[in-house]
Amino acid sequence: MSGNGTSRILADGPWTHREISANGIRLHIAEAGKGPLVVLLHGFPQNWWMWRHLIPRLADAGYHVVAPDLRGFGASDKPPRSYDLMTVSGDVGGLIRALGAREATVIGHDIGGLVAWTTAALHPGVVRGLGAVSAPHPRRLRRELISSNAQRRALAHAFAYQLPRVPESQLTSDNGAEVREIMRKWTGPDWAHTTDFAYATEVYRQAMCVPQAAYGAAEYFRWMMRSLARPDGARFAKSLAVRIDVPVLQLQGWLDPVLLPQTSDGSSAYVAGPYESHYFDNLGHFLPEEDPETVGALIEEWLLTL
Repeated sequence: MSGNGTSRILADGPWTHREISANGIRLHIAEAGKGPLVVLLHGFPQNWWMWRHLIPRLADAGYHVVAPDLRGFGASDKPPRSYDLMTVSGDVGGLIRALGAREATVIGHDIGGLVAWTTAALHPGVVRGLGAVSAPHPRRLRRELISSNAQRRALAHAFAYQLPRVPESQLTSDNGAEVREIMRKWTGPDWAHTTDFAYATEVYRQAMCVPQAAYGAAEYFRWMMRSLARPDGARFAKSLAVRIDVPVLQLQGWLDPVLLPQTSDGSSAYVAGPYESHYFDNLGHFLPEEDPETVGALIEEWLLTL
């Protein structure tokens, strides 16, 4: 796969790589450990690599950890359509079943967090616990996109991505330089000056330049914004009005400039089970990478309660 620019996408480490068929597509996963299943869902503009610190930590703690590339990203399939949260949550449910598990704890960041919320609502039988990192409940996000100028400004890129072919060109020109700029703008003040940040952004730049990856990434935002005014979006929002029975952990940076802390506030209204939240003063959007030790310890401690 290195011929398609994926050499760093399948990076070696304390994990293995393989492909799983789920929900009619092929998903690449990075996998480690044995025990209860924990599925880690990445956000934009990243891929599975964003969980590189947490995968070995949780594997060593006694969990079977699986971090897929979502459809459209990295080394997973990039179909021409179906980037709505209903379909992608079906990918996650299918992945859990394909791994031979009855249920899993699903932890997601950004878009992956929206997918995690959706999976818990639409496929409750396969979700044991839900972690939402820099990710409000989708109904909260929908409400704020309709009513809040601040949240609309924060997601201005998502509105710009409605144009055909333009975002794909922006995300891939100059070997994905726009990806590095997005990461720099959205992170807190400390991580952006580290060698870890420099290497991670190179991985994400390379992953975005895989053929059709930028298209897949943009399609998530196209559906997100268009669904605000379409009947299928209203039906989706109605289907998520249920309260989630499983334990929920919500993590949010106060300096997050894209999915705002005030948008995450109120997500607990959709939780019937135990709910725990933590807000971080000096962190931005990429919590598991900005402070992997603190975030990893919180997640590991929370998993012990399930």
